[in-house]
Amino acid sequence: MLLQRNKLGSVRPPKRCRSDMDNISTSDIVIINGNSHPDLANMVAERMGLKNGGCSVFHKSNRETIVEISDSVRGKDIYIIQTGTKDANNNIMELLIMAYACKTSSARSIVGVIPYLPYSKQCKMRKRGCIVSKLLAKMMCTSGLTHIITMDLHQKEIQGFFDIPVDNLRASPFLLQYIQESIPDYRNSVIVARNPGVAKKANSYAERLRLGLAVIHGEQKEAESDEVDGRYSPPPTSAYSNLLGNSVEMCLPAMPSSSNRQRTTSVSVGVPEHICKVKPPLTIVGDVNGRIAIMVDDLIDDVQAFVAAAEMLKENGACKIYVLATHGLLSSDAPRLLDESPIDEIVVTNTIPHEIQKLQCHKIKTIDISILIAEAIRRIHNKESMSYLFRNVTLED
Repeated sequence: MLLQRNKLGSVRPPKRCRSDMDNISTSDIVIINGNSHPDLANMVAERMGLKNGGCSVFHKSNRETIVEISDSVRGKDIYIIQTGTKDANNNIMELLIMAYACKTSSARSIVGVIPYLPYSKQCKMRKRGCIVSKLLAKMMCTSGLTHIITMDLHQKEIQGFFDIPVDNLRASPFLLQYIQESIPDYRNSVIVARNPGVAKKANSYAERLRLGLAVIHGEQKEAESDEVDGRYSPPPTSAYSNLLGNSVEMCLPAMPSSSNRQRTTSVSVGVPEHICKVKPPLTIVGDVNGRIAIMVDDLIDDVQAFVAAAEMLKENGACKIYVLATHGLLSSDAPRLLDESPIDEIVVTNTIPHEIQKLQCHKIKTIDISILIAEAIRRIHNKESMSYLFRNVTLED
């Protein structure tokens, strides 16, 4: 399906896609949104030929969230469009309260449309912490949500945290189309994974575009020490250590990046110790000399790693450097760092609002994905198959 481009550089769907929205029954569907991305909600409602529902979300002087829904939602299908931004905690509370308000008002179904799921990077156990994505999933299910629509989760396994259906849409067709239509001489490009963890995604792009692949390997910043990891416990008391049987006290020096003091811990005899990891300096596996380097990722937030990778690509002869990502959070001074970096263009979708960042850095371009969200809502509401939106999606994508 070919998409047309408008003067602002956004992707616009062909007219035949818009006509599909005429098949939707508008009498029992309500679209509401919080404060995270009202522009996206209005675009989705407009594409579906609907009026945005009457929902007011505001904060009291003590920062408590108040939700007022002016339209009747009894017996209707509610679609709450609320994405994650730099104000993630307020975004989450607004979503939960809106969902619970609809639940207690006897809505038939409540679908959370969350293009960027907050806390999706905290999906693994770390230190003595917890898997925050699992906690968030439980909260959403308890609030009354009956279905989730999201896009390009940081890890696909997050879908298993929910007790309700989750549709994880893909933005890659829009990004692939941008490469083909907007990057001159893209056949002279190479897809770059800025670390081995992104290699699968980069390889998927390379195979679809019939391009080469390069992987940046090595330590991009100083590794966190074992002290920061926080897994050393104080030695057991003498009474408790007697229950452990024979044990030996070992003085374990801290990693070079931590303090010089030594700590004592009790290690059972015969238990081997993990060998410390030592990552090599940054190296590139693949040829980028005289070629266009295209880095791909699911999220671009703290951009230091992207800037370091771009500098290495320039040193190895890359003529132009592009960064493509689904979610452009671009926190803190990311726009300034990108503007001063050797990166020529940063392309993100509008799952997250970043109009202020675009004023600070003119290298940032936006792709509109509202047509994909609107089509997903239409299919779910009409109980149609979602497989069309996942065609040619493999397990590696």
